[in-house]
Amino acid sequence: MTQFLQPAEFHLSIRSQDLPASVAFYSSLLGAAPKEWTHRYAIFHRPELQLNFVILVDDGLSLHQDTLYHLGIGVADRAAVIAAEHHARGLGWPIVKPARTTWRGTPLHELWLQDPDGNAIEIYARLSPAELAQMPADQAPVFLTEAGQVEEA
Repeated sequence: MTQFLQPAEFHLSIRSQDLPASVAFYSSLLGAAPKEWTHRYAIFHRPELQLNFVILVDDGLSLHQDTLYHLGIGVADRAAVIAAEHHARGLGWPIVKPARTTWRGTPLHELWLQDPDGNAIEIYARLSPAELAQMPADQAPVFLTEAGQVEEA
């Protein structure tokens, strides 16, 4: 692989129909208030994550393409994924897929949320070697909370 950049930061920008609602959502999700917020945009800067995240007011103009699948936020471990589900439920955020361990593809503990504009947000933690050793033969997802088991039943 040829490396032509020495990245120092990851910049991501999304559009929003409701900037205040999105700012509230991402402030809670990222654990930080925007470093800058105007009537047109909000900028979140997390140097320790090397992240510069911008939310823009949706002006209705066509974009060159619309290919966003989801945004992902990695957390420390299974307990952090479970805590994120409890936090999201407490705030009334839409949960697309409750906290669970998945084995197909990249094995992860994961939780899928939806932001105020409908973007999918994946909260995930990679499995430890000990957790990987517990993979069921059928590779069926394992729900991590009682609420998730009830929703999927």
